[in-house]
Amino acid sequence: MITGCLQQKNGLYYAVLYLKVDGKRKPKWISTKLPIEGTSNRKAQKAFEEIRMQYEKDEEERIKRAAEAMELAKNTHPDALILFTDYLDKWLKSVRPTIATATYQSYKNMIGARIKTYFLPLGLRLNEVSPQHIQDFYQTILDDNCTTNTVIHYHAVIRKALQTAVKKDVLTKNVADQVDKPKKNVFRGNFYSEEEMMTLFEVISGDPMELCIKIAAYYGLRRSEVLGLRWDAIDFTKKTLSVSHKVIEAEVDGKYVPVGEDVLKTKSSFRMLPLIPAVEKLLLEEKEKQEMFRRLFKKSYCRDYLDYICVDQTGKILRPNYVTEHFAWLIEKYNLKKIRFHDLRHTCASLLLSNGISMKQIQVWLGHSTFSTTADIYAHLDYTAQEESASAMGSMFIRGDSEQPA
Repeated sequence: MITGCLQQKNGLYYAVLYLKVDGKRKPKWISTKLPIEGTSNRKAQKAFEEIRMQYEKDEEERIKRAAEAMELAKNTHPDALILFTDYLDKWLKSVRPTIATATYQSYKNMIGARIKTYFLPLGLRLNEVSPQHIQDFYQTILDDNCTTNTVIHYHAVIRKALQTAVKKDVLTKNVADQVDKPKKNVFRGNFYSEEEMMTLFEVISGDPMELCIKIAAYYGLRRSEVLGLRWDAIDFTKKTLSVSHKVIEAEVDGKYVPVGEDVLKTKSSFRMLPLIPAVEKLLLEEKEKQEMFRRLFKKSYCRDYLDYICVDQTGKILRPNYVTEHFAWLIEKYNLKKIRFHDLRHTCASLLLSNGISMKQIQVWLGHSTFSTTADIYAHLDYTAQEESASAMGSMFIRGDSEQPA
């Protein structure tokens, strides 16, 4: 209980409370704002009691909050008190052995590029991050004119990291689950017509990336799959091409270098395809070129990537970023319609569709995990199917000539 008394000073009544500060009893003077002259002692005493009771109530609340904080700290996991950004670094390091190099690099880039940039200045501890903090972060991504798909990628990383904290009893709940995830925007890939592809093939003749571009176009391979093709994936006797390896660009000792691994995007990405005669011819020519360059450069020739098909004249594997940049340069140089290297995959699918190949066959050819993935991306291009549907419906309700009224 707080004790005190009523005192007079400078013509006003004051409540003097004796408060404990650092273990010592010290007086605190608080004005009642009541003048001595004209104020009854009873009224002044009532004002004093009101001030004393309010301070007593505040002190009880402070003690209660301190006890709750102490109890919470006692039951709080130490990791919950580290900075959110530090926890993400710790989490990324812990999951590194369990995920593919490409996935790890993607997580690392997202955490370093945007998540840290936003959350580090806020100085939030792991257990202080709220749904509103995450929602506001997503809004900054959209404000930078990024698509909702970008937000979904960031949401996946943040949610996965927080879910690990929940599983390890560092947090009691995953606040990312309380955030409204935006709807995925519909993607429409750009593509070339058959005539445009013929023009592209003509202008890249003799270019260092000719083989790389043509394989991507014929088979609709992802960039990583094209660069990951090795000579043992080609069976010139059985006339087959196997997709079972990829090359990505990853950070190693502070430098971005090509890294090969036997981990593809999905299980369906592993596939064996027929060796197209035009591609077989290109591969045989490439084999001769590489043998010639090995003889020409001798000891200067890089022998680290002898197994790989897509290498430069010195035997070094083509960097993924170089493929993207050089393809864009070719498009601009020859004033062709702008498409990305990945759009060769969409071009492959669209040309197959236009030539009557079923969506199911295209799914297998491209290595999509489900039919719905292929249908979601390319259904709008399948005009033949729409014409067949229209024809079926158009003839369904037509009566025979003998039944038609005069």
